[in-house]
Amino acid sequence: MQCRICSNSENNKTHEAREMMLGMRDIHTYFECGNCGCLQIAEVPDNIQDYYPGDDYYSYDEIKPETGLKKAMITARDRYAATGHGFIGKLLQMRKPHDKLPRLQKANVTMQSKILDIGCGAGHLLHSLKECGFENILGADPFNAKKIEYDNGLIIEQKSIHEITEGDWDFIMMNHSFEHVMDQHEVIAKIEELLKPGGVCMIRVPTVSSWAWDHYGVDWVQLDAPRHLFLHSQKSMQSLADQSGLELKETVYDSFAFQYWGSEQYLKDIPLNDERSYAVNPEKSIFSEHKISEYAIRSKALNAEQQGDQAAFYFHKPTSA
Repeated sequence: MQCRICSNSENNKTHEAREMMLGMRDIHTYFECGNCGCLQIAEVPDNIQDYYPGDDYYSYDEIKPETGLKKAMITARDRYAATGHGFIGKLLQMRKPHDKLPRLQKANVTMQSKILDIGCGAGHLLHSLKECGFENILGADPFNAKKIEYDNGLIIEQKSIHEITEGDWDFIMMNHSFEHVMDQHEVIAKIEELLKPGGVCMIRVPTVSSWAWDHYGVDWVQLDAPRHLFLHSQKSMQSLADQSGLELKETVYDSFAFQYWGSEQYLKDIPLNDERSYAVNPEKSIFSEHKISEYAIRSKALNAEQQGDQAAFYFHKPTSA
C-alpha cells in the first residue's frame, strides 16, 4: 500500500481497528506509513454514511442566543478568548473559560479578520464569534441538511471547501473535520488558494504523534474507525505543508481526559454510546470523578510534553513567492 501523503510504499505496517463509537465492532484495516508515520484507512467503506448517526449529523436548533447581562458577559469573555484583548473578558475567561476560541489567538485574529470555518457543522464556534462582534465570517459544511441562516446574520453554507470561490481569507480553520476527508492534498491546495498572502490556516486533528497512540494502539479512542480516514503525525503534516507551499510554523497540543477514559473503555469493550459509557451515564460508568480529574491533569502534562492525542497545526501562507 502506498501512502497517500508522502507516496512511500516501504515498511508500511497494517493495523486492524474496530468501530466502537456506535458499538458495531466491525473491523477496518488501517496502515501506518513507514516514512511519514501517517495512519490511514486502507479502504473507505462503500456505506461510510451508515457510520454517522442520523440523517442530519448536526442540529443547529440547539444554539440558543443569550440575552441581557449574561449575553454581555459571554460577549466580553468570547471577544477576549478569540483576540486576547479586554480586561473584563480576561477575568471572565479565567473564571469560566471558552475552551476553543483561544486557539484563534495564535493566528493574531482581530475583530476585522475575514474568517472561514470549513466542516463547521452547525457553526457553534462561528456563532460565538458573530455574537461578540465579528462580522466577516462564513461557515461551510457539505453534510448539513441545508443552508443555515441565523438571526444574528451568520450563514453556514451547505458547501464543500472546493465550492468556495471567494478568496483572500485572513484565517481559515478546520476543527476536527480534516481527518474525515479523503482528498487531503486537494484540500490543502484549496486552502492555499483561498488564503490571502500572510494568512493562516489552523487544522485541529487527532495525532498519532502522541502517548495515547503509542500506549493504546487500535484501542485509542480517537482512531475512531472508520470515520477518521487519516490520523496524522507531525511529520506527515509537515509533508503536506512542504508540498503545498504553506509553512507549518507552530503546533499546539490540546488533548483532554477523553484520550484516557475513552480508550480505557474500548480496552474493556465498552462503546462510546453504551449505557455504561462515561459519555452517556457518568454516574454509572467505571470511572470515579477523582479518576476523571486525574486524567485531565495527566492530559495537561502530555500537552506540555507535546504528547497529547490531538493538536492544532498552524499553516502560514508566505507574504510573497
